[in-house]
Amino acid sequence: MGLAPRIFARVAQAGVSIWLPFLCQTGYDSHEMDHYFMGVGWQIERPGVREENFFEGPSFSAVDALFIDPRSVSGQWVHSIPPEKDGIRRTYTDSDHGFGRILTRLMAKRRSEAADLLYKCGGVIVCRLHPRGEPLEVMAQGTLSERIDRYSWLPTTTLVDRHHQLTFPANTRFLPRRGEDVVFAGSGDPFEEYLHEFEGRIAYYAVYQDLLETPIERFARVLARNKAGDIIALAIPFDEGLFVLLPSIEGVSPAREGAALVRAVSRSARRPAFFSPPDWLPAYPLPGEEALRDELSSLIDRRDKLVHKVDEVSSQLEEITRYKRILYTTGRFTFLPAIADSFRALGFEIEELGGDLVLRSAEGDAIGTVAATERATIDLLPYRRLLDSVDRARTSGDGPNKGILIVSGSRELDPKRRPTQVSPEVLRGCASQGFCLLTTYWLHKLVVHALQQRDKKKLSSLRRALLECDGEFRGAD
Repeated sequence: MGLAPRIFARVAQAGVSIWLPFLCQTGYDSHEMDHYFMGVGWQIERPGVREENFFEGPSFSAVDALFIDPRSVSGQWVHSIPPEKDGIRRTYTDSDHGFGRILTRLMAKRRSEAADLLYKCGGVIVCRLHPRGEPLEVMAQGTLSERIDRYSWLPTTTLVDRHHQLTFPANTRFLPRRGEDVVFAGSGDPFEEYLHEFEGRIAYYAVYQDLLETPIERFARVLARNKAGDIIALAIPFDEGLFVLLPSIEGVSPAREGAALVRAVSRSARRPAFFSPPDWLPAYPLPGEEALRDELSSLIDRRDKLVHKVDEVSSQLEEITRYKRILYTTGRFTFLPAIADSFRALGFEIEELGGDLVLRSAEGDAIGTVAATERATIDLLPYRRLLDSVDRARTSGDGPNKGILIVSGSRELDPKRRPTQVSPEVLRGCASQGFCLLTTYWLHKLVVHALQQRDKKKLSSLRRALLECDGEFRGAD
């Protein structure tokens, strides 16, 4: 019995007078009516979705759709059984008080229930894609050991055409790989629409791989890949049932994600089942088919060129706007590289040395120390660090003898509205030591001037002005 017949059967049993008011209160649309959903390890705040425990919840086959995040399943043994010398966790049935046998029976029970939901009931299982995690070996005397992991409950399917075979999950690996680079397949599938809704919030922690390199598109619907071509979202048919693997969605409320998931399940119930077209099908064309295929091919080609152009322009935009980071960021891994890039734009050669910058040019060399804070003024600490660095360079005779202190105080304010960014002691110290005190606001102005002019003589005069400045920098002639 498919998803829709089961719904109508439940309505007939419960009575319209009971169900309709409930639907009005929950805000379901007409295509979500009376579905019975269950969430396991997946927080979904949605009326009609019951949150249950993997080990103690109701049967999987008792629902229309199951949303399951199996990440926590392996916690049942990871937190109670230590690994042995080879790194594998094992439990021994002759001494574990039934722990191993209970786990293996439970996994077999859940596997059977999941198969019934898909094959007999035409239901949907939506599963988060994670690595398989740490396994547990159940050791029993006189029999082969059984290995359990967080996906041991998966049902089995074998899909065959004349040349290929897909055996899931026996020939499947969930390879650990992390990223946020998502390339949508353009399948039109409701679950791809679900992913589109959360574009920019998708993070994958594993990718799907078939050990036999089966052409997966012949048997299942790929929803998304990463830039390397690895599958990160997939819908596999189980007769009239559907098994969907999805990456994680981050930074989205459970209510919003729940609404999108329920909507995707409801729409998938109205969508024709997936069938791979046979090789001989092109021999039976329909009027207008060839023209539409040509138009589609042309549009895809134009789209690919636009995507390439978008990536190219985005890269150029990121390249040029990286200088703006000096105005609002902080830290060694963001602020310091942005400062280094800015001095490179002025024609300096840059070397990072222990959190400081060594600036070299034909006009002279300098040591640069950077400091950024939300506070209104920067205290003596970065000044003393610069003084110490320059003093070591002077006493060793290696140079540079010039110091430049680059500061960004009150960094959350508009740079034009920032008050004096250093304490009077820092200002006096820089003047007495012949150090240049440079705010990121002035550095940004110099970078803008350098990028606009690109005149070697003017760049040389800018570098000289910085190197000859004693005290607060106020511009160059």
